[in-house]
Amino acid sequence: MFTTDYFMKKILTAVFLIGSITSFAQDQYTKKKVNLAGRPNDHILIQLGITNWAKKPDSINTKGLSRSFNMYFMFDFPFKSNPRISVAIGPGIGTDNIFFSKTYVDIKQNATLLFQDVSDTNHFKKFKLATAWLEAPLELRYSSNPATPNKSYKFAIGIKGATLLNAHTKGKDWRNKANQTLISYTQKENSKRFFNTTRFLATARFGWGPFTLYGSYQLNPLFKEGLAPDVRPYSIGLTLSGL
Repeated sequence: MFTTDYFMKKILTAVFLIGSITSFAQDQYTKKKVNLAGRPNDHILIQLGITNWAKKPDSINTKGLSRSFNMYFMFDFPFKSNPRISVAIGPGIGTDNIFFSKTYVDIKQNATLLFQDVSDTNHFKKFKLATAWLEAPLELRYSSNPATPNKSYKFAIGIKGATLLNAHTKGKDWRNKANQTLISYTQKENSKRFFNTTRFLATARFGWGPFTLYGSYQLNPLFKEGLAPDVRPYSIGLTLSGL
């Protein structure tokens, strides 16, 4: 099971790796000027990944390929002493879609958040919980060839702060316990009542050119304390960068 300690160890390992590579190559880069004019600074990041919840109790039945989609516009600031290293920051949007199997998530009621097992009664054929966030990622980046980053190995570690824009559930096609369709319709309910409206995520990326693999882990609980299980979303996927 993924834990905060697990992800922090991975991030510290990445920091050590970047630092070691940078120290090894720093002398030759500080002795010559690197022309960074007109280079693509990875201003645009588009991410598509698979997402899930760490610390999820057995009573919550997720299924299929729950997914995330993120898009960011980043400003990149290379270090003058070593242009292989840069800091990037910028705004963006992050979305998560968690799919459930014969489970109803009631975000409209007024008590604690309920994940109801509806396998023995009427239920939706498809049911998901979706969240959308306004995010501000901060990255420490390393590029093996900063003058031509699209032909370069890349590493990045960082953190994202985010505020919740929307949370809703969506159910489609009402069925009985024998999985026979009773009504073909879509139900959508919106509520942020049970959610922590601010979140923080640790992030990491590595790859070649415009393609990098990424991972993220939410450091604080998704839901408010005492109102729902202490689950922590995490995602793994592909990043397309450029411009």
